[in-house]
Amino acid sequence: QVQLVESGGGLVQPGGSLRLSCAASGFTFSRYSMTWYRQVPGEERELVALINSRGSSTNYADSVKGRFTISRDNAKNTMYLQMNSLKPEDTAVYYCQAIGLPAWGQGTQVTVSS
Repeated sequence: QVQLVESGGGLVQPGGSLRLSCAASGFTFSRYSMTWYRQVPGEERELVALINSRGSSTNYADSVKGRFTISRDNAKNTMYLQMNSLKPEDTAVYYCQAIGLPAWGQGTQVTVSS
């Protein structure tokens, strides 16, 4: 079955960096565009970044553009989100998803606080 496992979250000070990973299994990873979402309790899940199946095209939410970088390694069935210049408003649970597949991982908590 489709499985997505996010990791790499944690507590970081404003201005710091984190690198999230999404390990995928149970489907042909290299055929799917992938996304990162984030969610704050009580709010809608927000699309953060998207990458196409080959990794040649990316899109970002305006709120993270220029600070976050999405990438993937199809040989490792893994997607990444490099997050730099983190702000307190980036605090959320971050999830990955394969576009078109109805599966979510457990998420990884990112907390930006001094």
